[in-house]
Amino acid sequence: MERLVQLSKIFSDINRLKILIFLLRDKRVCVCEICDTLELSQPLVSRHLKQMREAGILESIQEGKWVIYSLIENPDSTLLCWIEEARKQIAFLPQLITCNSK
Repeated sequence: MERLVQLSKIFSDINRLKILIFLLRDKRVCVCEICDTLELSQPLVSRHLKQMREAGILESIQEGKWVIYSLIENPDSTLLCWIEEARKQIAFLPQLITCNSK
């Protein structure tokens, strides 16, 4: 039950939910792509990503000077429920603005 509460808190923010949907659609994104697409500040996006990583939703990998985020490979059944519902919203998100600096 604690996991359900934890995920409910994470996804109670529209921007974190949008980030989840971007990751479902685009698989791997960097902070600048999320910032540019959602028109959010870098510190805010980084804070959201940190919260999602600490909740065991995301993993990150360093590629040069970039940190690339993706969903964890084997989500638990509670996260899978959120993923399935979020997947239904993919068509409503704007196209990801890809990072020109990579």
